[in-house]
Amino acid sequence: MSIHGSCHCGAIAFAFNQKPATAITCNCSICRKRGALLAAMPADEFTLETDRAALSTYTFNSHAIRHRFCATCGCAPFSEGEFQGAATVMVNLRCTEIDLDSVEVMNFDGAAL
Repeated sequence: MSIHGSCHCGAIAFAFNQKPATAITCNCSICRKRGALLAAMPADEFTLETDRAALSTYTFNSHAIRHRFCATCGCAPFSEGEFQGAATVMVNLRCTEIDLDSVEVMNFDGAAL
């Protein structure tokens, strides 16, 4: 069963197959300001269902993570990068249909990096 997500206006839509058991709340500057609740997955488990042309990208610091957001509504549903040499997507679970109370949330000290 696919889990679906999108930005606020629907210009960016995506799906993935497995509900994450855990998510992280990160205190780095961008996650804190966006209020993101993130779940990591291999990039091949993530399917962008809309045209990549709808995506805008923001990078900062080392420019290793491509923070994707909608050029229309500004919502930031996911980020892309590499983790331990593998292409990884970090999905903002707040942009999905998942019941957030059903996911264990762990704190991550991204501000210390």
